[in-house]
Amino acid sequence: MKSVLRLIASAMLLIASYSVQAAPEHLADSLVIRFANRTRLVIYAPDKASIQALSSYDLNKIVREMSMKLDSVPGGETAISQDGGRYLKDTVLVVTKKKDGVSIVINTSDTTKSDSIRNRRDYKRSTVRRGINSWSRGIDFQIGLNTFLNQSAVASYPSDLYSLKPLGSRYFAVAFSQRPTLINGKRAKFSLYYALEASWNNYMFENNVVAQKGTSQVEFNPYPEQLKKSKLTTFALQLPVVPRISFYNSSGRKVFHLGVGGFIGYRLDSYTKIKRQNNDKEHEHSNFYLNDFRYGLVGHIGIVRTSLFVKYDLNPVFQEGKGPDVRTLSFGITF
Repeated sequence: MKSVLRLIASAMLLIASYSVQAAPEHLADSLVIRFANRTRLVIYAPDKASIQALSSYDLNKIVREMSMKLDSVPGGETAISQDGGRYLKDTVLVVTKKKDGVSIVINTSDTTKSDSIRNRRDYKRSTVRRGINSWSRGIDFQIGLNTFLNQSAVASYPSDLYSLKPLGSRYFAVAFSQRPTLINGKRAKFSLYYALEASWNNYMFENNVVAQKGTSQVEFNPYPEQLKKSKLTTFALQLPVVPRISFYNSSGRKVFHLGVGGFIGYRLDSYTKIKRQNNDKEHEHSNFYLNDFRYGLVGHIGIVRTSLFVKYDLNPVFQEGKGPDVRTLSFGITF
């Protein structure tokens, strides 16, 4: 509120120095500015020239220093006298209204460049700091890789039967996220990340096999001809919730963040895709005895503008006794 009052007072005084020329003769020796909260600013002068001379003073500095002095005196009727000579300057007060705030730049004949740079830097820094307290919303894209982690050996499913290609087994997700700040400090903040996430897990097989739904369990059957690719894909909606702590430097820029949480999800679709040597493609949709519900752990780590993620499914990919006992591990980068 004080900063607003200072700004209004400074601006009004500057306007008055130019508009007073048009005022009637009997009002040329005083200025009275009334504010909505019953505050009055009264300036007495012997003539027009004295009021016009106000343009030679750094009015912004006067209001600022007088406000600081008022804070240090007891309440009641207060009067402060100050030598105005120390405020004489060739001063131009530039007030710029921007989308997310107001920038004030004081230009003088000797310090125009340095003041402008300093004010621009301070304005940018304050804008960044305001962002620390914000309720962040956005769309995140996650791109990474998948792998199977074996929990226990199953005689009917040797691990080399369903082994995956490391670079061909890709993970992709689109998340509509929010991250409200819960606790804010000078150099750190604690926030809660949560999102509605659509995710695709692609499991590309190393061997020339195709996943098929058998009568009682999933089967990985050799294909009669050599394939360019064979994969199993699942599509699920997920809800990750990740408490996160972020650290900032002295300029208010984020330098590091770390978060650990969990997620739950539901499988909406799954299908196999094969690509033959002549580039013909074939899809087959089925549940393949996959578990519909998913849940697990999720971690976020970021350094400056690079954000990484890792996800681990706590429940098995396939229903118990109907497929290999494996869990999914996904990791990658977030944009």
